[in-house]
Amino acid sequence: MTTLDEKSTDWSTPGTYRVAEGVYRIPLTLPLPDLKSVNCYALVSGGSLTLVDPGWASTTTERALAQALSDLGFALADVEQIIVTHTHWDHYTQALSLRDAYGTPVLVGAQERHTLDAFAECAGVYPRQATHLRRCGAPDLANLIDALELEEYERQVPFGYPDVWLEDGQRLTVGDRTIEVHHTPGHTRGHMIVADRERDVMITGDHILPRITPSIGFERAPEKLPLASFLDSLTRMKSLPDAQMLPAHGQPNHHLHERVVALLEHHRERFDAVVAQVASGRHTAADIAAGLTWTRHEHALTDLSEIHRMTAILEIAAHLDVLVVQGQLRKTELAGVDHFDRQTDRGRE
Repeated sequence: MTTLDEKSTDWSTPGTYRVAEGVYRIPLTLPLPDLKSVNCYALVSGGSLTLVDPGWASTTTERALAQALSDLGFALADVEQIIVTHTHWDHYTQALSLRDAYGTPVLVGAQERHTLDAFAECAGVYPRQATHLRRCGAPDLANLIDALELEEYERQVPFGYPDVWLEDGQRLTVGDRTIEVHHTPGHTRGHMIVADRERDVMITGDHILPRITPSIGFERAPEKLPLASFLDSLTRMKSLPDAQMLPAHGQPNHHLHERVVALLEHHRERFDAVVAQVASGRHTAADIAAGLTWTRHEHALTDLSEIHRMTAILEIAAHLDVLVVQGQLRKTELAGVDHFDRQTDRGRE
C-alpha cells in the first residue's frame, strides 16, 4: 500500500492520503474553471469499503479512483456503498456512474429529492437564480445568467435518483464500524455530513469548508430561508462532539468547532455590514452587494465573474430575508424589485 503524508503537498495533488485509521482522502480533479479538485473519502474496515463523494463522472475520475483503491488493496467493484453529501455534480455523478457499472448502492439525504426533481423539471442552467436576481435589482446580470448554456463537460452527465434516502441521525455500518449521518441544510436542502466518532473525524462535504463560507446561491430548489437553515445547522454542529474536519475542498487541518465558530462570526459581521449599508441609503440586494467587498482578497463586486456576482448578490438577499424575519428590516416590493429599509425608519416617511 502506498499512502502519502498529509502535510507534504498541496491538498489537490493526486494520491491516497491516510487521515485516520481506516480513513483515506483521495483528491479528484474537476473540469470546473474555478474549482480544481474535490476530496473523496474512503472508509475501510477489514474487507469492507465505503466511499463518500466520489467526484465528477469522467474516465479521468474513474482511473484516479481505481488507482487510489488499488493502493488500498481494493478494486472499484469492491465498494459496498457510496454516500453522497449532496447532489451537486462534483460530488454525485461519479457515484451514479459506479452504480451503473457495478450495481453499487448510492445513499443521499432525503431532502435532496427537491434538488433532483428541479433538475428534471426546470430548464436552463440557473433558472431560479435569474428570476431572483431581477427581484434583487440586477436585471442586466439576470439576462446574462439566463443566457448561459451548459458547458461541454456538463452535458451527458449521469442523472438519476439514489437507491437509499438518508434521514437525520441514521446509522450505517462499514465492516465492524458504525458511522452516522446528520442533516445539515443550507448549501443544499438535503446536505448531509458523515461522522465517525470512533475515528474522531467528520466528513463535512460543502457544509463546512476550511477557507470560505459555502455558497447558498447554487441551490436549484431553494427553501424559503436557506441562510437561516445554514446557520441553525452550523449551531447544531457545536452540539456534536468536536472532531477533525474532513472537507470536500481543501486540506483537513481544522477541527469542527473552531471552524463553526469562525463561520458564525463571519455571518454575524455580514449581518451588521448589511444593516449599515441599508442605513447608508442602499435598499436593494444588488446595491448593497456593490457596497461591500468580496472574498478574502476584498474584491469589488464588479471584479467578480458573472457567476460569482450572482452568488454574491443572492447571498446578500439571503441575509436581508433573515433580517426581515428578525424584525430588523422590512421589505417592500416596488416594480418587481425588493427594497429594504430599517424598521426604525418608518416614522420618518
